[in-house]
Amino acid sequence: MRKRVSMKDIAKELQVSTALVSYVLTGRENEKRVSIEMAEKIRKVAKDLNYKPSQLARSLRGGATMTIGLLLADIANPFFASLARIIEDEAAKRGYVVLIGSSDESAEKSASLLDTFIDRQVDGFIIVPTEGSKEQIESLMEKNNAIVLLDRYFPDLNTSHVCLNNYNAIAEATTHLIQKGHNKIVMFVYQSSQIPMQERVRGYVETMKGLNLERNIKVVEVPYSFTKLEKERLIKMTLQNDINIDAVIFANNSLTIIGLYAIYQLGLKVPEEIAIIGFDGSEVFDFFYAPLTYVEQPLVEIGIKSVETLIGIIEGATEIKQFELAHTFHIRNSS
Repeated sequence: MRKRVSMKDIAKELQVSTALVSYVLTGRENEKRVSIEMAEKIRKVAKDLNYKPSQLARSLRGGATMTIGLLLADIANPFFASLARIIEDEAAKRGYVVLIGSSDESAEKSASLLDTFIDRQVDGFIIVPTEGSKEQIESLMEKNNAIVLLDRYFPDLNTSHVCLNNYNAIAEATTHLIQKGHNKIVMFVYQSSQIPMQERVRGYVETMKGLNLERNIKVVEVPYSFTKLEKERLIKMTLQNDINIDAVIFANNSLTIIGLYAIYQLGLKVPEEIAIIGFDGSEVFDFFYAPLTYVEQPLVEIGIKSVETLIGIIEGATEIKQFELAHTFHIRNSS
């Protein structure tokens, strides 16, 4: 049987200390001030030698299981599915396995999945909290669990979080439409009291007010519990009942895709009769006959920062880190 490659083997290959190799392969090179060049050399040799970290050994040393519990809102949403893959890959680079669950925006299901993660003795949690799950987060905090909130957060809970600067993203989208001559803009959002949707609405409302279009503000809240058909009907009804609407902003990925189909069914010409701005990227945006203008979230940066922050907490960091990252605005034919 082939001998398992150890950190000591990697150190011997590079003529460096085993401790130095350990710092890099456990993601602590920045903390220990290892140079970028040396870290890259160590990772390359580890890959070439097919090094696999021993989870059992690390567990025995530190009481850790080398697992992370990732609780998403809806794994069927392309945004969360892509984010899960990034987090899984980033965690694997640091020797961690990710257990993934989807709450489907249900506080009850969220509680059940968190209990499962606790039973599996995960070392930490990356959580996209759903409405009604604040007490669940508080309970984890009281037990000193390592937690990073993702995409959403509770303003009065002092937890680390990683999310988009949602206000700026929608403010830029709204400004763009107005500069293009649109002044009767409707915004479709999911009915939610959570920060992301509230900040997107605030970005739209305050931008409209700032450009003296307060009278034209129209926010349509779509219940998340609605079926796809019910969501389509609500969007079509809104656009049919107010023929003066000349632009639409959809506040997330799934609403954008549903909205495109509704607009297609109505026979509205894009952008001649109605301009559209979507949220997050999708292949559908490219294949629509008028490729979509959209707000893109920095998925890779969000995923990496959430993993880095969580592992830092697992390894003893006490500083609360809260990131609100910048978007990219892609202007294309639909606006």
